[in-house]
Amino acid sequence: MSGAANTPHQEVAIPEFKQILGHPSPLWMLFMTEFWERFAFYGIRWALVLYIVTQFYGGDASGQQAANLTYGSYLALVYAGAVFGGYVADKVIGYQRSILIGAAFMAVGLFAITVPNEDVFKLGLATIIVGNGLFKPNISTMVGKLYTLNDTRRDSGFTIFYMGINAGAFLAPIFTQVLAQKVFNTGDIPAYKVVFFASGIGMLISLVWFFFGRSALKGIGAPPAEDNSPKRMIMVVAGALLVIPLMYFLLKAGANNLQIVLTILFVILAGMLIAEGIRDGKVARDKTFAMMIIFAFNILFWMFFEQAGSSFTFLAESIVDRKGALSFITAPFGMSEFPTAWFQSVNSVAIIACAPIIAWVWVAMGKANVNPSIPRKFGLGIIFNGLAFGLLMYALDHLVDPTYKKIPFWTLFAVYWVQSIGELCLSPIGLSMVTKLAPVRLVGLGMGGWFLSTGIGNNLSGIFASHVSGEAGMSITSALSGYTQGFWWLMIGGVLLFLLAPLIQKLMHGVK
Repeated sequence: MSGAANTPHQEVAIPEFKQILGHPSPLWMLFMTEFWERFAFYGIRWALVLYIVTQFYGGDASGQQAANLTYGSYLALVYAGAVFGGYVADKVIGYQRSILIGAAFMAVGLFAITVPNEDVFKLGLATIIVGNGLFKPNISTMVGKLYTLNDTRRDSGFTIFYMGINAGAFLAPIFTQVLAQKVFNTGDIPAYKVVFFASGIGMLISLVWFFFGRSALKGIGAPPAEDNSPKRMIMVVAGALLVIPLMYFLLKAGANNLQIVLTILFVILAGMLIAEGIRDGKVARDKTFAMMIIFAFNILFWMFFEQAGSSFTFLAESIVDRKGALSFITAPFGMSEFPTAWFQSVNSVAIIACAPIIAWVWVAMGKANVNPSIPRKFGLGIIFNGLAFGLLMYALDHLVDPTYKKIPFWTLFAVYWVQSIGELCLSPIGLSMVTKLAPVRLVGLGMGGWFLSTGIGNNLSGIFASHVSGEAGMSITSALSGYTQGFWWLMIGGVLLFLLAPLIQKLMHGVK
């Protein structure tokens, strides 16, 4: 198709693309690039907190608190780095080159964390953080650039892209856990080095896939001819190398100190976006304010959703009865219990299964002129997240086995499904929302703001998870107390957003 797309300085024609399944063909190249990057990212997700406790705390449960804090800080910096990656792409080297450099740094970092030394481990995490900051916001922005702002396929295109994310996230925990525990190790403790190495290979595949596939973009995301100097790439690589020690220092500084830094960054970013919106006129200003309000609720959502990689992992490991669960799946792998790692794939199965249904529902409701507004979709996402915590609260209070002190397997399994429905109401819509509401000259920075708000939520998730685990490790009492608080925070936040929705929608000036 052809049409108009907003660029920093003018409207330019979107190239004619071959259509595959009703969408521009480059969407599917970006889909697979993101698939392999997410395979790499989620390949290590299930293992990080367990590895920290095993490798650096000798397996003692007292290490859970520190592991949760490190995990939350790592995720926070991964997403906060998107602020700078978006700006670099907007202003310095373009989106394509940012993606390539970011992929290379992420691969190096994933191989580095195979070294069983705490300082090298955190230095490897810092390298992943820098690479992800250059990669993540820009590939999402590229999807938006394939469509005009008013193209009715835009939201469904982002939902398809989001399925690519979850296809990689589904396979990674299963594949890496089997490699680590059944292929390269026969003991109870997985060979975590294998997990990290396999994820590094996945990242290299993502890099090569995009390198050869980017010609299909027909110049979208490439820098203008006057900005096509190799010196700019060298400058970005050198800058990234200098930022790695800073990320390492922030990981070492602790989650509470990091929260101060992230808050300052968010205030600065909000100021830049609002100032740009004001310069563009009243409509752009109002849209930017609407985006900022939604960013605040995004923080709340991810603060509790990201328990999946921290406190939920310890919950699954010690408080969920996994014996014999889904034996028709685990038995062929020679396992008598459902692996903790595989809970990380449940969310992705739910996303893959439900994403087409949710996308169809939005389209059908749109045709009937009853499609919920973006703020109300966000409110639904937060409420579903809260309902998941309500289920855990009930299970920990009423369903604990008196002999084994464990809750039924199905409860945590169901929690991931309920959370996933909430995620589908919020996350893919959020990516699309930023491309519609951000000032046209700072779309990449606006996408960075989305990821920074997600990062703040992730850092808070680590702090929250550390309280759930406590100093001695997670117990039924500590889990019940923490998850009860999560339930109330989310339900109150979701209802509040529903009440504010008409005001926010007015500020959006017709954006749907």
